[in-house]
Order: sequence, then structure tokens, then C-alpha cells
Amino acid sequence: MTRPGFCGALQTISGFVTDFQNSRPEQFPLTHTHTHTHTHTNHAFFPCRTKVHPQQQAGSWLLCPSPRASGQPADSCRGPGFCCPQKLQFLLISCSETQDLRAETPLGDLWHHDFWGNQLSSNTSHKSYRPLTVLVFRMNCYLSGGFHPLSFHVVNILLHSGISILLVDVFSVLFGGLQYTSKGRRLNLAPRSSLLAALLFAVHPVHTECGLNAVFDILVIGKLNVLELVRKVLHKDRSLENTGVLRTEGLLFRMSLLALGGTGVLYVRWKIMGTGPPAFTEVDNPASFASSMLVRAINYNYYYSLNAWLLLCPWWLCFDWSMGCIPLIKSVGDWRVIALAALWFCLIGLICQALCSEDSHKRRILTLGLGLLIIPFLPASNLFFRVGFVVAERVLYLPSAGYCMLLTFGFGVLSKHTKKKKLIAAFVLGILFINTLRCVIRSGEWRNEEQLFRSALSVCPLNAKVHYNVGKNLADKGNQTAAIRYYREAVRLNPKYVHAMNNLGNILKERNELQEAEELLSLAVQIQPDFAAAWMNLGIVQNSLKRFQAAEQSYRTAIKHRRKYPDCYYNLGRLYADLNRHVDALNAWRNATVLKPEHSLAWNNMIILLDNTGNLAQAEAVGREALELIPNDHSLMFSLANVLGKSQKYKESEALFLKAIKAHPNTASYHGNLAVLYHRWGHLDLAKKHYEISLRLDPMASGTKENYGLLRRKLEQMQKKNV
Repeated sequence: MTRPGFCGALQTISGFVTDFQNSRPEQFPLTHTHTHTHTHTNHAFFPCRTKVHPQQQAGSWLLCPSPRASGQPADSCRGPGFCCPQKLQFLLISCSETQDLRAETPLGDLWHHDFWGNQLSSNTSHKSYRPLTVLVFRMNCYLSGGFHPLSFHVVNILLHSGISILLVDVFSVLFGGLQYTSKGRRLNLAPRSSLLAALLFAVHPVHTECGLNAVFDILVIGKLNVLELVRKVLHKDRSLENTGVLRTEGLLFRMSLLALGGTGVLYVRWKIMGTGPPAFTEVDNPASFASSMLVRAINYNYYYSLNAWLLLCPWWLCFDWSMGCIPLIKSVGDWRVIALAALWFCLIGLICQALCSEDSHKRRILTLGLGLLIIPFLPASNLFFRVGFVVAERVLYLPSAGYCMLLTFGFGVLSKHTKKKKLIAAFVLGILFINTLRCVIRSGEWRNEEQLFRSALSVCPLNAKVHYNVGKNLADKGNQTAAIRYYREAVRLNPKYVHAMNNLGNILKERNELQEAEELLSLAVQIQPDFAAAWMNLGIVQNSLKRFQAAEQSYRTAIKHRRKYPDCYYNLGRLYADLNRHVDALNAWRNATVLKPEHSLAWNNMIILLDNTGNLAQAEAVGREALELIPNDHSLMFSLANVLGKSQKYKESEALFLKAIKAHPNTASYHGNLAVLYHRWGHLDLAKKHYEISLRLDPMASGTKENYGLLRRKLEQMQKKNV
């Protein structure tokens, strides 16, 4: 009987890596994208880690009958053969964290990067400069041992609690003034008012949307005495002290120091960000792109009224207010103009009281309260420069302290002019309870993506990004039919939403609706010619349509717009493999591994292609190089074990098969090919054992059945000879 041998079974090269896009609200990074799914510098999207699609797991590599796989007649080869991947696979790339949170990023880079980890001086940067916030996040990651949401929430709650406690002290000064006892201790002349204002601040629901830059807030609210520090630093210079240059108690000195410090900070920020403003798009802030100054003014004021309403009645909370969430007011006949009138009626009334009241205490409190409400909000007001959002609850963090101060003062005035003090007290307690309940409800909505995105649908049903994110979440869960519906709605609401077109095109491609997928992706690159991900995905669709020349051109265009694009090099190699351009395929995959050393699919395909073409020594060398870089990748262990088995390095091959099985014990092909190894090696009992395990895991594996049949016949013949 012919001795079983390793047949050169043609293994199908692993399939394409698609690039899904993930929309991100400006506040936080969202997950997903079949690639980076968000690796773009575009304002709505994110940076990246890889995740393998379930179909790409080794369990989908079916055992092939070696004679037929090798192209030989069924009776010309009696030996068992190794399994090979049969289908095109797709890789999902998920980018949910900025790279600045990773330990390998130097700490010095944080001061030159925006919030998303991009160079602040880049024209494509969002210019969201929050180095202290990122530093706190990074410390949190380090102390908690990774990206664990619970630890971030706990730290945020602790920081917010600390700020709320410090505000008791701040409010006591604002309400009661600054007075000391004979022993130098400061008196709290308004204990009830300061406590109530701090409680209102602590439980205000808009704070559930804020990622705290708490280091800065604690310094400000904790009243860091900059003047005292300057005086201590300069106290050593007797000449200055003697000449009386420093009069630390003088208003002129304080104002000069404040102006000098503010100017210095603005200059440093301007230099770091590249002396250029961020480049926002119309979907970020539609009003700022209106041609009419009157339309811009009306809509800016309407945005102010919405912010005021969120402080008064924080029920409408949404993770993102862009992309058509708030339609523009284009004429004074729009009923929403009433909100503008109400806002300015209240503000003018308060300002008049602050300036003209005969009660000096009242003037002081109203002035301080309005200042604390308005001044911190000015950078977000669009008055000095265009901002990249319509409404953002996070910018209300410090203004809410001014609101709480004014509200507390109003309750105090009302209490003095009515005899129903218990009713007012009950009303105040009711507000505290309702706000606390709203915080609990909103925090629950932030517990997972699905609840967060669906809660936004009721607040911003016209927001294309909300529909996009709901669709993405459904696609992640495998509900493609519902995902398509939401993606289509996102495109309907915003016909230029290229990222929604990209993801919709990818899903349609997976459903083999190739013509519509090609139309969508072609439209996406027409709208945004430098959209590298869409070019690559268009190439995948064109490859599936057997339009190889067009596919190659699309891949080349994607690489032109994104030089470091390992997934695109991988897909280009896949195209060359289909065209039997083996050298070009190997070069493309090598480029992918140079750009991304952990690109498992590219390494695997190089091993498989070299194996298929009979270059076992080179395949072995590539496999060993790959395992040095990715030592725990079970699919690489499996591929290299196949090569070693064919090279008759049985012991080393066995060790790799066993490691792969330990990592993935329920993968039928791993057991099947280990059985092939034992079969060829002469360990027939072990071969029988692993054939049976493989068939239990995958009873339909025809190659395993055939090889197991060969083994049984051989065992029967051996038994007959022994008899």
C-alpha cells in the first residue's frame, strides 16, 4: 500500500480586509469600524486597533481532501493532506482609543497632540487641545491596568465630588463676602446658601455628559493664589520690594498680571496649534457657514437659548448635536425666535438689577453670578472664533456654577417675600430629587452604546450621525438588515455623508449586492476624493466583480492618499494572488507587515503562497519571523506547523500544532492536521484520536473523513497481518 505523504494542497489565500468607518461624538471616542474602523483624521472619526471578524477565525479553515486539493486523481495519492483556508475573509478594525493613552507614546507628545492623538499643527487636526485631560486618562489607564470604563467613571465621580465640595467654600465667599475672625479664620456668612448652590451643582444632569478636565477645574475652583506664589518667588529680590514695584493688593497689579498671564497662555496655545484655526465643516456648525450675518446672529442666539434651557430643564441630553440636529432659523417668522426673546428678556432684567439695584449685596451677588455664568461660556459662543459644535453640554460645566448661584439667590429672595417657606423648601428638595433621578437615568443610558445612541434618536431625530451610530451598533451585533435601514436614513438626512456610504457599501458587499455597493462607494470617493478607506473598499468590490484593473487602480489611489495603509497593501496582495502575480503579491504583503508588524493575515498569506509554490524553506523562514513578532497567534502556529510537517520536521511541527490547539481547542482543522501529522509520522493511535476529535467538531469535513478512512483501512490491514 502506498505510504501516506504530504500532498501539496493548494491553500486559498485569506480574504480581504474591509474598512468600516466609525463616527465619534466630539466628547468621546466610539468603538468600531471594520478597520480602523476609525483611523481617520476626519473630525467625526477615530485612531485604531485590529479585531478579526468571526469568519476569519481558524475554525473556518476547512480540511481539504489531499488528492483533489492537489489536483491529482483520487487514487493517485493515498496520503493525508493538510487543510487550507477556503473562503475570503474580512478583517474588522476597531479604533476606540487615542494612541496618546498607550504607554508606547512618549509623554512629551501629549503637549503637541490634540485630544484624538493627531499633531495639533496639522491642517486636519480638530485642535481640541486637552493635554491635562489626556494625561489624567493615561494615568487612569496605567493604574487600572488598561481601558476599563468603570475606573474612568469612578475617577470622574471622585473628581466631580471634590470640585463640588470645594465649591461650598467658593460659594460662601461669593454669597457672604470675605471676612475673618480675630484669629485669622475665615467666616462663612452664608452657610445655607453656599451648601444649597453646591448641592445643585453636584446633581445637575448636564454634568453626566462632561469628561472633566478636573485638574484645571480644581486649581481654579480651589482658588490657587497665584499672587501669593508670585510674591514668594519675587520676595528674594529686595530691590523690587524696597522700590514698591510690587503692590500685590492693588487692583492695577492684579489686572496686569491677569492680562499678562492670559496673553501668554493664548500665545503659547496659538504657537502649539500651528498658528492656524481648526478646519471645521458645515455639518459641525451650520450657523457659522450661513452667508447672511443676520441668520448667523439669530442662530447663535438660539444656540445660547438652548444652552440656557439645558441649565433650566436638563431633560434633552444628547451625545452629539451636529449634522442637522438643530435646523437653521432662516427668517424672523420662525416661532423659535421666541426663545431668543425670552433669553434676552431674562438676561437684560438680571443685568439691570445687577447694575441699578439699591441693595449693594444684591448687586454684588448678581454681578458675580452673571460673570460666572457668562464669562466661561464666551469661548464656546462663536463670537471670537468658529467652534466645532452646535451645542455641547461639557462647555456648561463652569457656567452651571453661576446658574446654581443665581438660582439659589432667587430661592432666597422668594423665601424672604413669602410666608410659605415650607412650600419653597419642598420645591427645592423636589428639584434636587428630580435632578438626581435624571442623573441616574442618563448615567444608565451611558452604560452601553445601544442605549446611548437610541436615547439620542428621541432628542435629535434629524441627526444623521445618530442614525449612523445606531446602524453601526446593529451591524456590530450582526443585524445587517436593521443596520442598512439606519445607514440609508443617515444618507437620506445627509446626502454627503461619505462614512455612512462607506459602511453601507461594505454591508451590501457582504450581502453580495455588489452593484449598489459599487455605486455607493464610487459616490463617496467622488464627494471626498481623498477618502482612502472608501477607495480601498471600492477596490474590494471591483475585485469581487472581476474588474481587476479597476480594483488595482482603486487600491493604488487609496495608498496615494494614505501612505501608511497596511490593510490596503494586504488587499492589493490578495488581488495579485488572484492574478497569479506571486512576486507582486509577496511584495505587497511584505509592505503590509513592515507598516504593521502584527498584521497576521499578511504573514499567513505569505506562508501559504510560498508553501503552495513549493518554497518550503522560505515559507518556514517567514513563519518563524512572524512568530517572533506575534508569538501567541495560533493561526501562524498552524500555518508554520503545516510547512514543518511537509518538511518532515515532525517533532517541531507537533509542538506548534499542540500550542495552536491549546489556544483554540475547538478548531476542527487543528485536530485534523495534527492527525495528518501523526498519520504520516506513524503514531497511528494518536492520529485516530485527533481524527475523531476533528470529526466530532466538524462532521461534514470531507477531507478528514477521507483521511480517517485511509487510517482505518491501514489499521484493519495491520490487524489482519497480526492475525
